[in-house]
Amino acid sequence: MGSIWEIDFYSRPILDENQKKVWEVVVCESPLDIRAQTDSLFRYAQYCPSTEVNSGWLRTALQEAIDKAGEAPIKVRFFRRQMNNMITKACQDLGIPAQPSRRTLLLNQWLQQRMEEVYPQEPGYQGGNNPSVRLDSPLPQRLPDALEGQQWVFVSLSAGELAEMPEWDIGFGEAFPLEMAQLSPEARIPGVLIFSPRALPLAGWMSGLELAFLRVDQSVGTRLILETGATESWIVANIKNPQLLVEAKGFAESKQQANGVHFIGVQSSPQAESFAGFWLLQEVILP
Repeated sequence: MGSIWEIDFYSRPILDENQKKVWEVVVCESPLDIRAQTDSLFRYAQYCPSTEVNSGWLRTALQEAIDKAGEAPIKVRFFRRQMNNMITKACQDLGIPAQPSRRTLLLNQWLQQRMEEVYPQEPGYQGGNNPSVRLDSPLPQRLPDALEGQQWVFVSLSAGELAEMPEWDIGFGEAFPLEMAQLSPEARIPGVLIFSPRALPLAGWMSGLELAFLRVDQSVGTRLILETGATESWIVANIKNPQLLVEAKGFAESKQQANGVHFIGVQSSPQAESFAGFWLLQEVILP
């Protein structure tokens, strides 16, 4: 399997000599494994003059990144929806699929680092926040009937237990190193296991969704929501059982204590030794 890249192309809090915002493309390779060494993953950044902000410039910059990396990624993830057309066009011209995604964890950390350490050193730096455009999100959808789990449970594992993921039998899945979330091996990580006789089709469908995170929603009753892509969300379950309501509250609290880290697993039954799907997830606030 090839690499996946996370990219952002947007204005930065820096003005050029004409008092116009300087833009920048940043590219980093997604960590796909819990044992990934983030320092060794590919990164690339290049400023763009405000007069050249278009898909052609971005395509050229991405080609330069590909040349430096030595190979093109199998897909690109980007979280900034307002840049959808430009990023998608540049990637299409290079023959690379681009997907809106909130699974841009390393990119998010790198951007925060650049906001604190890199941009303030640039001439023309303008302090304060670099506002992003907030776009409305659609209402959560029901899961397709054929893919609803027959049963599900709240569970938890220690960070140390999750570190053994590479040794598990997993069909579809993805992870990231827990050091990114500054978690000790003893930290408890909450999760949800879904059991279904159609576990493999369910896990296959989920693998194409750019899984972002699970959340407990109490705006309309209590629901377990799976957030995917840039804005999509799915109702995993409506929670009415008093015991499950207590567990849902515990899941949300544990997730917060674990810096937003949690997981979702798909198995054919509670007795299964293998996972049709297993994803380590983290809810983060994107810029």
